[in-house]
Amino acid sequence: MSIIKPFKGWRPGVDIVQKLASRPYDVLNTEEARKECEGNPYSLLHVTKAEIDLPEGYKDSDLETYLKVVENFNSFKDFGWIKQDQEEKLYIYAQSMNPTEANAHWQYGIVACAYSEDYVNKIIKKHELTRKDKEEDRMKHVRLTNANVEPVFFAYPAVARIDEIVAGITAKKPIYDFIAKEDGFGHRFWVIDDKATIAELVELFATKVPAMYIADGHHRSAAAALVGQEKKEKNPAHTGKEEYNYFMTVIFPDNQLNVIDYNRVVKDLNGLSKDEFIKALDKTYVVEDMGTEIYKPAKLHEHSMYLDGHWYKMSARPGTYDDNDPIGVLDVTILSNNVLDNILGIKDLRTDKRIDFVGGIRGLGELKRRVDNGEMKVAFAMYPVSMKQIIDIADTGNIMPPKTTWFEPKLRSGLVIHTLD
Repeated sequence: MSIIKPFKGWRPGVDIVQKLASRPYDVLNTEEARKECEGNPYSLLHVTKAEIDLPEGYKDSDLETYLKVVENFNSFKDFGWIKQDQEEKLYIYAQSMNPTEANAHWQYGIVACAYSEDYVNKIIKKHELTRKDKEEDRMKHVRLTNANVEPVFFAYPAVARIDEIVAGITAKKPIYDFIAKEDGFGHRFWVIDDKATIAELVELFATKVPAMYIADGHHRSAAAALVGQEKKEKNPAHTGKEEYNYFMTVIFPDNQLNVIDYNRVVKDLNGLSKDEFIKALDKTYVVEDMGTEIYKPAKLHEHSMYLDGHWYKMSARPGTYDDNDPIGVLDVTILSNNVLDNILGIKDLRTDKRIDFVGGIRGLGELKRRVDNGEMKVAFAMYPVSMKQIIDIADTGNIMPPKTTWFEPKLRSGLVIHTLD
């Protein structure tokens, strides 16, 4: 079962929270981050992407950047821009992509610390591979700040009683409530002060939640857990109760989450003409020309393709997929096996420079743009994976193909920070 615990969070004042809360470090490149927080000294990007405060040319992995991370983080505390709660608390964080609409969908996550040993013992489950270089970069960030500056995005199988408790708390006025100017997404935040409520939530996770699933933040999860293990090994008086044994998460019920498409664009047709390529597709797909208007896949095992100014519906033929296999059922697997590999000769999605990936948040118009401007030759739009598919893969110990899931909205960083002491 899942272990969570409250913690003494560091939080900004209501007057600066909108200026301080930022998008995650891996959503923006250095130049985008520099532009986004121009004239705003409060932005947490000064900590998560501290190279923006150094002369151009410095990378996020340079020693000078790491030193700037520490300097800026200490300044945030020294200036009083973030202050620590005096008692351990849980928190609730809600997000919406359409906060001003009457039927706005909000997703409500519990902000808590997860137990590093649960990651090691696979009670916290992953569905993606991690890269050692990215793990080490995030580990340095945790070591130097002695903090989880950014939360990890978790999911858990929904529990009715947890939903009831969250609904009762969120019926009250939030501590923070703002719409981010960069994307128009809504963010709300509540502090859970009542010790009995905190104790009940901890108990419910320990008895009703058999596992938690990393939705977004595999490298941050790995880094936080590994730093915890490092500190454990260096502490001869280790008891298991130290704060470094835990890392900060936002844990959402699976039935509230929005997984969107993650699409593919390819530079060439591997020497084939347009007609030869479409003929090759006919072996594994029923291909229909849908005209020049954008066509979005409508169901599982259906993709859409943009090629030479036209959109096509691609329906996978029976026998080209396995609905009883958690990997074989995925549309990205079907496309990879039958098109990217067999026809286009793209063997490794992680390293091949002929393919790129476009998050569905950008819309299918972005696929059309990149083909029309000549940068790419063909684009494929995917039907989104479901939370059930993600959980099935994690539960069976499988790993999803690269660039399969895109969760939106992303968590804002800076609403609360967890320190390891």
